[in-house]
Amino acid sequence: MSSGLGFMHPVIALRSPGYSIPIPARGLAISCRLKALKSVPNSDTFVATDESYGRKEVISVNPRLYDYLLANTREPELLRELREETATRHGSQMQVSPDQAQLLAMLVQIMGAEKCIEVGVYTGYSSLAVALVLPEGGQLVACERDTKSLEVAQRYYDRAGVSEKVIVKHGLAADTLKSMVQNGEGSSYDFAFVDAEKKMYQDYFELLLQLVRVGGVIVMDNVLWHGRVADPLINDSKTDSIRNFNRKLMEDDRVSISMVPIGDGMTICQKR
Repeated sequence: MSSGLGFMHPVIALRSPGYSIPIPARGLAISCRLKALKSVPNSDTFVATDESYGRKEVISVNPRLYDYLLANTREPELLRELREETATRHGSQMQVSPDQAQLLAMLVQIMGAEKCIEVGVYTGYSSLAVALVLPEGGQLVACERDTKSLEVAQRYYDRAGVSEKVIVKHGLAADTLKSMVQNGEGSSYDFAFVDAEKKMYQDYFELLLQLVRVGGVIVMDNVLWHGRVADPLINDSKTDSIRNFNRKLMEDDRVSISMVPIGDGMTICQKR
């Protein structure tokens, strides 16, 4: 789930050991597998201190630039209405941002996906974005345990005319996914998006790997976790869970991956 506006500095992940990365908020440096970044004077960019990267400048999204990005994001009117309604609710920061939803919808379209899964629906912003671009006969299995949130989502599915495409599964997502595997639905889905309980990420991922076909895509949200994953002084259970998931995913030869600094960080995984 997106962390508000998701402003964060980009992260360059390297496989070289023994480097340090500065933590501006703490004024410390830690030893890890990331090369340090340094800011470019009079700009909102950073470069890796490793000159073999050619002093490539990487953008840092500040409020002014993020407003510009949102102004250049295509958001259907119904999605805007849902976003604005959700913004009045407790926990509205859990909603994905418009730029994230636009990326998810584009991935589904590029793939020509017909069968999709979403783990963690909340009020339905991302699932509606996906359902709107599904072809005739396409389907999205939407897993959510909160009844009140689902009521909002269902209302917007109805308004958008996509209710027939969305199969709502109310309950624990892990149970739903296990049941789908047991029912013989393995390797039959094209696309999945996970934006749910962080401590369960590895479990969700393993189940989705069974359900998604070779060449299919699984997108994991919140992989940068408000920047906490890079702070060695933060070791709460959710942060550690995401760190461990990211570490395992980095070494997982079953998928090709790309960690993208959009929203609160998303990793796009394609099953090999």
